[in-house]
Amino acid sequence: MHPRNPIDIEAERSGEPVFREVGVGPWAEARPGEPRPDDPASPLYADRLRYDPALLDEGDRRNVLDRYRYWTVAAIKADLDARRRHDFEVAIENWTHDFNIGSMVRTANAFQARRVHIVGPHKWNRNGALMTELYQHMEHHASIAAMVRCWRLRIAGEIAAERSRAAAAAFHAHEAAARATAGETGAQAGTTGSAPSHASGALAVQAPFLAELDAAQARIRELEAARVVAMDIVPGAVPMERYAFPKRCLLLFGAEGPGLTRTALDLADDVVYISQFGSVRSINAGAAAAVAMHSWIAQHAAIR
Repeated sequence: MHPRNPIDIEAERSGEPVFREVGVGPWAEARPGEPRPDDPASPLYADRLRYDPALLDEGDRRNVLDRYRYWTVAAIKADLDARRRHDFEVAIENWTHDFNIGSMVRTANAFQARRVHIVGPHKWNRNGALMTELYQHMEHHASIAAMVRCWRLRIAGEIAAERSRAAAAAFHAHEAAARATAGETGAQAGTTGSAPSHASGALAVQAPFLAELDAAQARIRELEAARVVAMDIVPGAVPMERYAFPKRCLLLFGAEGPGLTRTALDLADDVVYISQFGSVRSINAGAAAAVAMHSWIAQHAAIR
């Protein structure tokens, strides 16, 4: 019999591990004396539909932010939408039922991706997602070509909507200025005192419409710059560390080992790789997806 390793013996003596508690217990235990949200006496009663009665009874041990404790899945998803998801979308090829897909979905949730697209068979490996797909807008596509075409059409539709918004704002700004000018002309005709200048009065009433016009034009520029970005280490790819991610983009990820398909690479506007300095050709697909998504976050997200 071999003698026991001293590290094993010392580890047992240390008393470790002592894990911290995850989540909260039943409402009555976690907040004693505080009325439940479904109690009319509670200050949270107006928002009672956000809360899941079963979680209030049994506790909430899910992997969610503390602000979402006891909330229903639908309420959490709606709140993420209301807080505005980020402008990047994630597409994952599912030809090999890769175990990394779940991890990629979980990362997309952590960085609040606008959508997650699964390309290939509808059934995908959910191990590692930890149910985070419930909080995401998930779409399934039979082929990479169909998915990219759908994404480009959606961008075109949003551009058209923003152009309509800009046109409406410009029209209302013109109408407001015309009304202000007419009103000031009448006021000046009926008084001997000084009156505000036509220009200053017109600008004051135009201001909210001009702000709307500027916002719409800025959004149009972002949408027109949208690109499909393939993440793979292939000849011709550019290093991610020198790449400026478009604010609106679709990030393509392939399977562990083979990477992206030839079709996906051909459909991409840009192909980007993560610089590496060791002996292996590539890093784990789930890890690569996390690095790429966080690079977008570092360039575009509002850090609170």
